[in-house]
Amino acid sequence: MPERPQALFAMTAQNVPHVFPPEVLARLREYVEIDPTLVAHDFTDPRVRETLARTEVLVTGWGCPVLDAAALDAAPKLRAVLHAAGSVKGFTTPEVWRRGIVVSSAAAANALPVAEYTLAMILLAGKNVFAFRDLLRTRRAFPYDGIVPGIGNFRRRVGIVGASRIGRRLIELLRPYDLSAALTDPYVDEAEAARLGVPLLPLDDLLRTSDVVTVHAPQTPETRHLLGARELALMPAGSVLINTARGSLVDHDALVEEVRTARLTAILDVTDPEPLPADSPLFDLPGAFLTPHLAGSQGNEVARLGLTVVEEAGRLLAGAGLLHAVDHSALERAA
Repeated sequence: MPERPQALFAMTAQNVPHVFPPEVLARLREYVEIDPTLVAHDFTDPRVRETLARTEVLVTGWGCPVLDAAALDAAPKLRAVLHAAGSVKGFTTPEVWRRGIVVSSAAAANALPVAEYTLAMILLAGKNVFAFRDLLRTRRAFPYDGIVPGIGNFRRRVGIVGASRIGRRLIELLRPYDLSAALTDPYVDEAEAARLGVPLLPLDDLLRTSDVVTVHAPQTPETRHLLGARELALMPAGSVLINTARGSLVDHDALVEEVRTARLTAILDVTDPEPLPADSPLFDLPGAFLTPHLAGSQGNEVARLGLTVVEEAGRLLAGAGLLHAVDHSALERAA
């Protein structure tokens, strides 16, 4: 690659100044020639196509147009796609890989706030904070006297469904606490689980023995309703389900029944569909705590995604391997 190769933003234009604030953009421009006022949301736009013809590095993000054969034909010099977000499934096509274009993703950076959110929810749920907040608000007086039985985070079992980047980061974050973690993942063997420092269990055994079950598996045809009525019934009474992955991994009809009877509680940052219809019972059930797909990078956290791209651009210019290169062979079972 020549010094400071031509690059082009391809994402939702309004996100560029958030993902690449001035200090991050300045660092990016040390490695590539890029115009922050030119953002591709349509590869057929004449002004975009003129730059696309010279582009060697595409800096992508949420809202990137699909990189199909026609788009790639208009970018004959393209050598790398640096994605300032998580999954690349939504805009890459087999043609990208056939042409030998390297693809990098900031999925590892995006995993950090999701794991942090999950840790926070595990700790709060262990103290039954959400229910006691509501009781205090209603009664305007302490809703208990003395020691509250049945709550606390001492030696609770956290069952992690999926050794994704988020699942692995969560395992790390849990280590300082008096909580025990267990893992289920069909693609992880005993040796790898030992390296992660957690026992590996079949899904059913993990569900039966966990006080909190947190979902971090990818959305694939095989994982749709991974937790259905049968699986949810295996969870102990009083246990908590947390989902920050994709809503389709949980059968919401079955979950509503479990939460309605107060056998389980649920913390959902993702739902199916998303957003939920206004008449969904999950909005009103006391045992359901909903947030609007907030766990992933938001606010000042999105600049971390831009920094990941900057670091990858530096490696690219130096002729070094990309640290966060996407493995096409594993893409089908990734998030």
